[in-house]
Amino acid sequence: MGPRIGPAGEGPQVPDKETKATMGTENTPGGKASPDPQDVRPSVFHNIKLFVLCHSLLQLAQLMISGYLKSSISTVEKRFGLSSQTSGLLVSFNEVGNTALIVFVSYFGSRVHRPRMIGYGAILVALAGLLMTLPHFISEPYRYDNTSPEDMPQDFKASLCLPTTSAPARTHSNGNCSSYTETRHLSVVGIMFVAQTLLGVGGVPIQPFGISYIDDFAHNSNSPLYLGILFAVTMMGPGLAFGLGSLMLRLYVDINQMPEGGISLTIKDPRWVGAWWLGFLIAAGSVALAAIPYFFFPKEMPKEKHELQFRRKVLAVTDSPARKALF
Repeated sequence: MGPRIGPAGEGPQVPDKETKATMGTENTPGGKASPDPQDVRPSVFHNIKLFVLCHSLLQLAQLMISGYLKSSISTVEKRFGLSSQTSGLLVSFNEVGNTALIVFVSYFGSRVHRPRMIGYGAILVALAGLLMTLPHFISEPYRYDNTSPEDMPQDFKASLCLPTTSAPARTHSNGNCSSYTETRHLSVVGIMFVAQTLLGVGGVPIQPFGISYIDDFAHNSNSPLYLGILFAVTMMGPGLAFGLGSLMLRLYVDINQMPEGGISLTIKDPRWVGAWWLGFLIAAGSVALAAIPYFFFPKEMPKEKHELQFRRKVLAVTDSPARKALF
């Protein structure tokens, strides 16, 4: 059957490029223009609503792992004898990698596969969270002063920040105590700084690529709603981080290697150190799980306003009598 001829003076009417792109059809070498139903059937990941859901969960997990250190920094400071200056710098150090790369990475946003870049960044964030737990496993078990706080002299406060102090014989000022323990734990402090830097680098592509992807393929009237949902869910991340911190710090720091006979400390004891590292494991696992769907999203998907039209055309092609006659 020849091509359909339009009104006088017009040539054969053929589908334009946009229609072919929407239909997902290409002329094959054999001359068949009808697409295979499996080729044109849209994947579940060709849905911007699913992307909004996945990205909301990912940013929620990312902010949870970023904010968890803030909820447990006093415990980390006590465990490794960090000074206030060092602990404050550690908390803010994840912004270093983020600030240094965000403009450069965002510039190439339209040239790369954005969902996959988001997935790679999330995997790096998860690895950074695991790296934050490494100091716990390479350090000696936490040792506290056996002297009861009621029997301790009022002017003797240095022993509380010395994890390995066994008797209140040494007298250090607070500054000397901090510098002494920081020197002993210099390697683990360096590991945490590296982990915080990687945490910032991994978070670079997540928010800008996700927002631009939603804005490109969502309907113009739905894009503000989707972004509002995204930010509303994301803002719960810091709250979940502090909630997770309050739960994890109720557990003893060496819960995985308890001493024989147990411990005599309680949560209210000033010598108590909670399991600060356990929260990082949970948050890193959440980020890793949230990153999986991004490796299945396409680089580009049909604009949301064309989705219904796309699906109708797919059904029309797959159910056409001419196609049934071929098989």
